[in-house]
Amino acid sequence: MTQEAHSAAPGRKHTPPPAPKSSRHAGTAAGPAFQQYQAAVQLLQQGKFDKALAAFEKLLPHAPAEIMERCRMYIATCRHQVEQPRLAFLTPEEHYDYAVSQLNTGYYEEAREEFNNILTAHPGADYALYGLALLDAITGRPQECLENLARAIELNPRNRLQARADNDFQSMADDPRFTELLYPEMP
Repeated sequence: MTQEAHSAAPGRKHTPPPAPKSSRHAGTAAGPAFQQYQAAVQLLQQGKFDKALAAFEKLLPHAPAEIMERCRMYIATCRHQVEQPRLAFLTPEEHYDYAVSQLNTGYYEEAREEFNNILTAHPGADYALYGLALLDAITGRPQECLENLARAIELNPRNRLQARADNDFQSMADDPRFTELLYPEMP
């Protein structure tokens, strides 16, 4: 008798099929392996390739069959990323241009890292501080914007004039501290 016929038969109760388990690996020894796998995938998605590589390599010897091939694929991806040569810049200005390109394409964290790398190598690079100030304005970090712009202006007063005309500081226009920084009162 089919399910429809069975449930349509008079006097018979319809018994629903058993509900699927929320996780087919819940309560099994594979559960921790899948948690490790998910953590490694998350590291990969965050661009932390060296940490993801270590996590996948640690997991691989005892990985369940269902994820073993994916682990191998992710290990190859991580190795490729880790072994990829780093960008080399001939001048700090060239490095700055790259950081600005990252900023302009919306790769804000990458741009921040590049500006900071410039400052690590060249602490007096006012243009990198100016770039950080722009990035801070764009990403809604007003205090950091003011601090970085103040340092950039201190190192090179021409940055004050540049900031007055820069539309990227539009989000800071209503902040009186920003106005005071760009238009200080003369004694």
